[in-house]
Amino acid sequence: MKKALYGGTFDPITFGHIDVISRAIKIFDKVFIGVSKSSKKTLFTQKERIYLINHIFGNNHKIEVLGFSNLLVDFANQIDVTTIIRGIRAVSDFDYELQLTLTNRKLAPELETIFLMPSEKYIFISSSLAKEIASLGGDVSHLVPNIVAKALNKKLRKT
Repeated sequence: MKKALYGGTFDPITFGHIDVISRAIKIFDKVFIGVSKSSKKTLFTQKERIYLINHIFGNNHKIEVLGFSNLLVDFANQIDVTTIIRGIRAVSDFDYELQLTLTNRKLAPELETIFLMPSEKYIFISSSLAKEIASLGGDVSHLVPNIVAKALNKKLRKT
């Protein structure tokens, strides 16, 4: 069975992330979505992010959503995955992702990283952009699924 791990904060998950995951499940038998506890300040808790992602993918037997709080490479080894998926939107992403990949290769040489690009209609989307637009009362329905848009609006009205 070919398995891969797509790890990130997903704060929140966007149509760009979903597009990368949709591409990955065409290549792999099982894709783990690793939701990082993260040392960065997030809008949504890890539990909320896992809930949203599970809601989006429903009962897709090829996808399993898991939280983690350790290094991505250690988590990959823990769940017996040898391939890490990373999404790239632009050249600026590549510079950062190259640095991560080379660091991961030093830490865990047995792991391979593959880069997937979202469709051009999602290439500009980022979680930060979705949060910024939502925080200013803008429509994010073209950036995130409806459940995420509602969660953003609810969360941002509280803060």
